[in-house]
Amino acid sequence: MKIYFKRLRKSPCAPLPQYMTPGASGMDLFASLEKEITLEPGERKIIPTGIAVAIPEGYEGQVRPRSGLAIQNGIGLVNGPGTIDSDYRGEIGVLLINFGKEPYTIRHGERIAQMVISEVHRATLEEVDDLPATQRQGGGFGHTGL
Repeated sequence: MKIYFKRLRKSPCAPLPQYMTPGASGMDLFASLEKEITLEPGERKIIPTGIAVAIPEGYEGQVRPRSGLAIQNGIGLVNGPGTIDSDYRGEIGVLLINFGKEPYTIRHGERIAQMVISEVHRATLEEVDDLPATQRQGGGFGHTGL
């Protein structure tokens, strides 16, 4: 499968997304910043990547947090995973949040998230009067015990 990327600005120019190891499921996304952005504890901001993407129909891009940023600095995603639809052509922005106790500064070119390309199955919806029965039925959170 081929994914097309477009740089939206020439300067500053962040790296294009890339798989960091041969077995990586997600490609890293990089911050494209003219100046550093500091996230205070509890603060959230959209961090630009400087790129747009063309994902083939029938697929999506899932934007996920980087575990290294999470464990070392408490940085995560507010809406993780985020979804990039196949028909979206705008800039990819990553909605980061600082769950940590200290301010965290994001610099140009820093790896801020990862994107996994996944197949999407669209369902056909049908309204019915009754749903098929299951053993679980309406049992919700914690209904099977600890």
